Amino acid sequence: MSHSLQRHLQTRLQAARAADLYRTRRVIEGGHGVRIKVDGRACINFCSNDYLGLASDPQMGRALAQAALVQGCGSGASQLITGYNREHAALEEELADYLDRERALLFSTGYGANMGVISALMGRGDAIVSDALNHASLIDGARLSGAHKDIYPHADMPGAQACLAASRGENTLLLSDAVFSMDGDVAPAAELAHLADKYDAWLMLDDAHGFGVLGPQGQGSVAAAGLSARQVPILVATLGKSIGAAGAFVAGDRDLIEYLIQAARPFVFSTAPPPAVAAAARQGLRLVRADQWRRDHLFSLIARMQSRGRSLGLAVSASSTPIQPLILGDEARALAVSNALLERGFLVSAIRPPTVPEGSARLRITLSAAHTAEQVDALLDALADILASPQCAGAA
Repeated sequence: MSHSLQRHLQTRLQAARAADLYRTRRVIEGGHGVRIKVDGRACINFCSNDYLGLASDPQMGRALAQAALVQGCGSGASQLITGYNREHAALEEELADYLDRERALLFSTGYGANMGVISALMGRGDAIVSDALNHASLIDGARLSGAHKDIYPHADMPGAQACLAASRGENTLLLSDAVFSMDGDVAPAAELAHLADKYDAWLMLDDAHGFGVLGPQGQGSVAAAGLSARQVPILVATLGKSIGAAGAFVAGDRDLIEYLIQAARPFVFSTAPPPAVAAAARQGLRLVRADQWRRDHLFSLIARMQSRGRSLGLAVSASSTPIQPLILGDEARALAVSNALLERGFLVSAIRPPTVPEGSARLRITLSAAHTAEQVDALLDALADILASPQCAGAA
């Protein structure tokens, strides 16, 4: 490594440490469920996106293992070469049926799906109207497309309308998370659909955190809002959260999917996901459709978190989803509380800028159907005690 590169990297790393923005990875041993071992320490996991508790479910493991014995470990090529397996095709068919869409298309990651869809659909001369708190993959997809970008304040429908009314793009894409990953609030999907129809914009929703959880049978935010495929023509979601597997998909009509097969670069140029992972996702989808008890229990835990948290004096958010942030403001304080929780056996990550806006560092607490009421109570008791301590005192 050249001396100039080394100096540059060391300066950047030192700055991140000084600002309490340095990030490290923790090593998880075994399954990634509610009870985990982190860097050798047994603890209860409250910061996963495994909302229905499927990531370490034995049924998922058996589906993966059985498929791997038949299909092998890798796909060997992109989907357009030799990587497209019958397991992939079956999963796409089942997702389309579940969501009442004509077709679905698998991507290796949610990040790749959003990047691929946006950059394939939009280009110079087009316009993208985007929520200010959209996920990084939506932001980067908009940047990559070369389209003009108008950002409206978070969930501000008059602001979105003003952007749409002023748009001079040849085509306009209205772009939003369906459930926002750091605050847990649900986008006003019905109002977005109305604006898209009024201004002839194409509405794209990323339902990564609503799919499997919200709506009838867990069909997601679009179904929960009573919207049709015509009103939300471009729907993206992931398979690594509620489904408990990995990968992502976009669902829409035949022409949309066929066009993306031709033009979405992360799809065209990425090795296909392993067939065994697709088989596990199919099992996860079956469980999501059949096991209403998972959602019922999850929402009872959300209600418990809200009511008991307030009774303990915690400034719990108004989120109605499994994402329950506790905003602490200061980066150092968020880290201190996170570390204190780990000492007591609870894993809750501190989320800091640039992931969230300056001054809004937080604990991103997430609930799972695999949690018990007693575990939620224990976390809340620990939080109340830690936040009252001299080391972490301050407004919660």
